Amino acid sequence: MTLKQVAAAAEVSLATASRVLHHSGGREVRASLVERVEAAAERLGYVSNPHAQALARARSSTVGLIVHEVTDPYFAAIASGAMHAAHASGAMVMLAATFRDPGLELDYLSRLRAQGARGVLLAGSGSTDPDVSGPLATAIEAFQREGGRVVAIGRRPEAAIDAVVPANAAGTRLALEHLSALGHTKIGVVSGPASLLTVRERLAGLPADASVPTVEADFTREGGRKAAFDLLARHPEITAVIALNDLMAAGVLAAARDAGQHVPRRISVVGFDDVPFAVDLSPTLTTVRLPLEDMGRRAMELLLDDVGEVGDEPRIVMVEAQLVERGSTAPAAAD
Repeated sequence: MTLKQVAAAAEVSLATASRVLHHSGGREVRASLVERVEAAAERLGYVSNPHAQALARARSSTVGLIVHEVTDPYFAAIASGAMHAAHASGAMVMLAATFRDPGLELDYLSRLRAQGARGVLLAGSGSTDPDVSGPLATAIEAFQREGGRVVAIGRRPEAAIDAVVPANAAGTRLALEHLSALGHTKIGVVSGPASLLTVRERLAGLPADASVPTVEADFTREGGRKAAFDLLARHPEITAVIALNDLMAAGVLAAARDAGQHVPRRISVVGFDDVPFAVDLSPTLTTVRLPLEDMGRRAMELLLDDVGEVGDEPRIVMVEAQLVERGSTAPAAAD
């Protein structure tokens, strides 16, 4: 019999059941809920697991930060914010890169669990592949059952964990509205892999009743360059391109330059994220801004916050997107 089953029988959260039966502190529990939990535990014959409780109390001050690529400025900005927050709390961060291999994310999580890490921040996008998300959900549950915490940047539907969630779909809508206001009606999209939840969410910002030409490629500068060549070859009528991250947008600018297509006089380009180099590109990049360092900081603060208990209702911090207009967009040229 597990604590989760007791919580379900008593119709309370897992954290409330833990406070009652493990005397784990935190928020005070109402007397009526205490009675319900204790009655459910007695009825089901629940016996507390002292070994698991000892593991939870013995966790170290080390936290893991798992990103896709350390060279990607998106993850570098997030890591900077997360590490500043960890330093302020006296925690030490172990940084690991998956190189976009989802199997490594699972491996790192298992290793950090074995080392008694206090928690893990998953900064990379989740996957839509059940062969990836299923085993990861099992690993997250095992890690948290032993007292560790797992927090994500972006939604992780395979696990009920705290998360900082950017407004990805709303950001794409902002980009479309900006281009439409400039008179663009023939717009294409350069997209990262559809297996990434972040990409799926950003694509969800496209109108459901309209066919927007979209080319999928690696979420990199070279991927953006190749995708832009493909998109413009197939749809020469396009006057604007939305790239679903700034690295791809840099590749789109390079492809336009190589093809002799002036930006923004012939083609307008909008990126996503507003990484630091966006203002250094030529022309400077119009993009959808996310507060990347702040996202990393807030996610790490959730990870290190011991007030809310593991197993309670997930805390979701929503982050708004903002359109930043620069030199890569201009009114559509007259036909």
